[in-house]
Amino acid sequence: MPAMTSQRPTRVVFMGTPEFAVPSLSALAEACEVALVVTRPDAVRSRGKRLEPSPVKARALELGLPVLETNRMTPEAMVALRAAEADVFCVAAFGCILPDEVLAMAPAGCVNVHASLLPRWRGAAPIQRAILAGDAETGVSIMRIGHGVDTGAYCAQAATPVAGKSAAALTAELAELGARLLVETLPSVVDDSAAWTEQDEARVTHAAKISKAELQLDPSAPARENALRVLASSDAAPARCAVAGRGLRVCDAREAEKSLGPGVVLASRGHVLLGCSDGSLELLRVKPDGKREMEASSWAAGLRGEGLSWGRV
Repeated sequence: MPAMTSQRPTRVVFMGTPEFAVPSLSALAEACEVALVVTRPDAVRSRGKRLEPSPVKARALELGLPVLETNRMTPEAMVALRAAEADVFCVAAFGCILPDEVLAMAPAGCVNVHASLLPRWRGAAPIQRAILAGDAETGVSIMRIGHGVDTGAYCAQAATPVAGKSAAALTAELAELGARLLVETLPSVVDDSAAWTEQDEARVTHAAKISKAELQLDPSAPARENALRVLASSDAAPARCAVAGRGLRVCDAREAEKSLGPGVVLASRGHVLLGCSDGSLELLRVKPDGKREMEASSWAAGLRGEGLSWGRV
């Protein structure tokens, strides 16, 4: 990416934690002077019991950037932020409420990379909500951080289609899209030439955190609705059901036209279909409880008997 043109590089404090924020940090490190990276402390992030750094911390250390780990804006953190003498603060999924003093600390303020086309999907789970709602498109917004949850004005947006993309794939795509948009937009934010658009409150939708119960597959639901639940699923909230009384995570699936009747299971010639209220859901990859993830065709070889049924776990 080309460097920003100015008498000196734009000086930035970056705040972020998960993998979504890593492309923004990498892009800023190439285009700007990143004075400080703020991220949440090491935590148990996988199935092991070891503490692991956040993805942002790991990338910052690779880039040789100074890192501050904190869960909240302590007096020590405030001192470090002031000492950075940044032109602007950039945030991407940091996971910490920023007080007014922080929002006003840098001359150009504090901007955030949000993974939706605001005012649609303010909140914690905008990507999964867009998938579950069957939205045709979603995107990223470069916005000012204000007092409410994702209520600030935005100065740039970029869109991408949603259809057929899993939450993981769409998150990775939006992370890259947001990084590019942030770097393209930041010069106008810093020189105060950016045009800010206030959000239309009449068009607001809220993206509450996804619960595990929401992603339970349901034979009384349409096949499309169940397929969207599979696309929206994650390790934290997987798409699950029970087939022949056994728990199962559905990792990949697609709608099928064959009508079986709600709750009916058809396993034939390597294909596994779950009957829904209309049509059926074809399982492609599954993870039976206590076993590894596998192709549904391999798992189906173990299904025995006729009149098999499926339902919620």
